[in-house]
Amino acid sequence: MTDTSNRAPLIQLNAITKGFPGVQALNGVSLVVYPGEIHAIIGENGAGKSTLMNILAGELQPDSGEIIFQGQAVHIPHPNVSQQLGISVVYQELALCPNLSVAENISLNTARAGFGLQFVNRRQFIATARTVLSQLGMDTLNLRQPVGTMTVAQQQMVEIGKAISTDVKALILDEPNSALTQEETEHLFAVLRNLRAAGVAIIYISHRLEEVLSLADRITVLRDGQWVETMAAQTATVDYLIARMVGREVDVLFRPQGQHAAQEQISFEVKQLSSANLLRDISFKVHAGEIVGVAGLPGAGKDELVECCFGLRPYTGHLEVKGQPVKIDEPDQAIKHGLALIPADRRGAGAMLVLSVQDNIVAANLSQVSRAGLLRQPAIRAVSRQYVDQLDIRIAGLAQKMGTLSGGNQQKVILARGLATNPAVLILHEPTRGIDVGAKAEIYTILQELAAAGVAILIVSSELPELIGQCDRILVLYQGTITGHFQRSNAAEEPILACAMGQNIHLNSA
Repeated sequence: MTDTSNRAPLIQLNAITKGFPGVQALNGVSLVVYPGEIHAIIGENGAGKSTLMNILAGELQPDSGEIIFQGQAVHIPHPNVSQQLGISVVYQELALCPNLSVAENISLNTARAGFGLQFVNRRQFIATARTVLSQLGMDTLNLRQPVGTMTVAQQQMVEIGKAISTDVKALILDEPNSALTQEETEHLFAVLRNLRAAGVAIIYISHRLEEVLSLADRITVLRDGQWVETMAAQTATVDYLIARMVGREVDVLFRPQGQHAAQEQISFEVKQLSSANLLRDISFKVHAGEIVGVAGLPGAGKDELVECCFGLRPYTGHLEVKGQPVKIDEPDQAIKHGLALIPADRRGAGAMLVLSVQDNIVAANLSQVSRAGLLRQPAIRAVSRQYVDQLDIRIAGLAQKMGTLSGGNQQKVILARGLATNPAVLILHEPTRGIDVGAKAEIYTILQELAAAGVAILIVSSELPELIGQCDRILVLYQGTITGHFQRSNAAEEPILACAMGQNIHLNSA
């Protein structure tokens, strides 16, 4: 435990607020970080952790509040200013140039261009990289090797090397070991402890609570965009941290309006599904009229499960739709066999922003609105109008561009596209991410109506209140395997989180 009692704070965040349309991401959050300490920040998805760090990194601007760095109030309008102050960030998605060498990547932050034409000083790059990698215990790394040919663990060390190649005073790491083995993680932690001993302040964001307890000096818990508690790591336990992260009654959140009973027919069955080293022997069933949720932390395998089921990722094992074995190698086959997917990346993978609402709705089932290979505009308008009315999509007209709609209405259009294929199985990946509470409630009502009509629904979500409020059963993934299976009657955040973190196994019969 690092003693901070007689040290001046390096960073003080005072009453930071930040809102996005329909979401209050941060509400008066304050945080103090000292030099030479590892300060962990934990909380559920959506608690505000990454937003707070992005403000400190200059990626986002607070709506109100104050940032004090080394005793002086500062304004951080963009990342260059953050780096000049001595703040470096290592994100979960590494920001490396795969075609450049180790030495070139490490010097990216220091290779500032001056006035006029200048030559790249590759000798200086090599010298800087050698010094930095020596600090990280990576002396044997080939400095001329392209980073795109390296392992994830090696790339992680190059990213940290790039971060500390400047005069770093504060190092922020967001889920830095999500793709590392136990041995690689131990090496990373040894590096972080050495940096702490050298006086660097480290802000560590992670869902892995046992690791947080072993690594951190102090821990701050955020919940729903608010500060909950800051404590010494030596006084905390995993159970206590989970309780502070959850901290609310969830049995009344997102409660469906009516009740329905799942049918006996099994609409979708997954048997011993595996994919590379990311999923191992996943098996479950979804009955007609049933809503089944899939929970898990980042890297648990939720995304890969969705991709396998919809033909976006190779797999071994067996899939059945309405009792019939199917092989799904691409999305066209999934749609043909009665599956529809609402993707997590609404703007990147779901919404065709430059096309109209009606074109977006019919895009997955053009055969329904064409004859002899020619699209029929009356049919397009009729199908689109049917789902616009059914889902209460608020638009100026069917020809309105998708990119001009609100997030909630975009999500409804994407849902309409899936329903237009008349699916037996509807897969929703983060179905309410980034939309306001009112739109969430409307989408939940739609899902209940679909289930009552006999559609089998699989919701893959990071929002536990959403899953608990909507699902008849919840499956929990941890490192590519099912560690939890909860019926509606015994679904609660704390035991689900415990399974998601590998702390417990809770399996009911499917």
